[in-house]
Amino acid sequence: MAAKKSSKTNDEFRQSAPILTPEEYENHLIAMAYQAVEQRILDGTATAAEYVHFLKAGSIKQREELAKLQKENELLKAKTNAIESERNRGEFYKQVIDALSSYRTESPDELDDAYVY
Repeated sequence: MAAKKSSKTNDEFRQSAPILTPEEYENHLIAMAYQAVEQRILDGTATAAEYVHFLKAGSIKQREELAKLQKENELLKAKTNAIESERNRGEFYKQVIDALSSYRTESPDELDDAYVY
């Protein structure tokens, strides 16, 4: 009889670092679920759906879709940064114009009246 790979038990999962956030708790539950499925695969009791999940996760198509999503996220971040940069540039230009306006001796209305054609 072949030796089975030892897996963490629920008690071992509970003894790890304390869970502080909902994200950590979710990751903890996901890890436990993966561990349980791994044990069922090793025991030969996994369901067809469990096998299909991991077969799909390892497929080239799935990896390409994941890479595409990552690139789309990078593009969205770049667009967000560009918008923020443009906003900052607009604020900077306003400050420059305000600073230069303080050097004027006449108001803009007075200048317009002085150069009437």
